[in-house]
Amino acid sequence: MRFQVEHRFSAPVGAVTNVLVDPAFHRELELPDLRLLEVVDHRDNGDGAVLALRYSYVGHLDPVASRLLGGQRLSWLQEMEVDRATGTGQLRFAVEGAGDRLRGVARFRLMPEGDETVWALDGELRVRVPLVGGAAERRIVAGFLDRLHLEAQQMTERLRAGT
Repeated sequence: MRFQVEHRFSAPVGAVTNVLVDPAFHRELELPDLRLLEVVDHRDNGDGAVLALRYSYVGHLDPVASRLLGGQRLSWLQEMEVDRATGTGQLRFAVEGAGDRLRGVARFRLMPEGDETVWALDGELRVRVPLVGGAAERRIVAGFLDRLHLEAQQMTERLRAGT
């Protein structure tokens, strides 16, 4: 399932990028039903940055999802790569232990527009499970977009605070 989303921040591209790849920001994020388990990787050489995070879903899973996971806890890896020179990047995520049954990728651009930065994502999520994949994709994308909106709100607060 394809998705697109755009967020605007009253800050320059560099400041927005710094927050996006800041492990401390992600450790403090308050997202419903999610818990950050660990920062798997963080590299920033000034030209580009990588941030990989492992999350665990701690909310209520619907019975179909529970059966698909075989009763195991739902966790996934999320990796963000940013090219500071071009203001472009990728956000990849995949459920751990599920092979390629659930994965997604979003390409994004960080663009200056006046005194603002626009973070525009264009992505696709795939659930490769017969019969339920399409319905699962719609629910997961809706939750993913909700999470991005909450993350953007907290990024706005962080940028206003200047930390």
